[in-house]
Amino acid sequence: MRELVVENQEILIVPQDFKFANTGKVTSVSAGDFTLELDHEPDGILKDTYCEFYTQTSHGKLYFDSYAKNIDGKTLVIASPAKHKFLQRRQYTRIKFINDLEIKSNGNSYKISTLDISAGGMKLKTDENLNIEGKYETTLPLSDNTVINCIFEPIRIEKRNDGGYTVSGQFVYNSNVDKMIVVQYCAKRSVEIKNK
Repeated sequence: MRELVVENQEILIVPQDFKFANTGKVTSVSAGDFTLELDHEPDGILKDTYCEFYTQTSHGKLYFDSYAKNIDGKTLVIASPAKHKFLQRRQYTRIKFINDLEIKSNGNSYKISTLDISAGGMKLKTDENLNIEGKYETTLPLSDNTVINCIFEPIRIEKRNDGGYTVSGQFVYNSNVDKMIVVQYCAKRSVEIKNK
């Protein structure tokens, strides 16, 4: 793990309640743990309680589960994880996501029905004729407390037999934290759906 987590590396920490996601920098690394200086107070992050961690390395985006051995203000001592994995773009978990939403572009609103989402983007259906070159503001309601604002950019538009359109596209996020919240949301929902 020492070669994967290094000093000054930025890390996203996501506790069970992902609205308390936080970011920080690694200040020191030892054999059994590393020290993380958070950007914000560690609300919702509890000692000895597992959280998810995401960081960018030269090998790709690194993901692991671990916990804080000690919390002193914004300084956390994180146990070195037993295992880790790398997330590739194509490995974003795609889940069914049925919602009637609006997207906006240049002061115009368009009604859409989402079909599925992943951290990379979404598929939707609409009766509106969207511009494939357009950039559309959208709001993803992940829970009562968690809403992600991002930009939706269409990549493929197909005409449906019933006269509407099926549109697939990608998300552009305001921050990496927002993206990681969607990654975690999709992963958790996927597990919940499989366990039903």
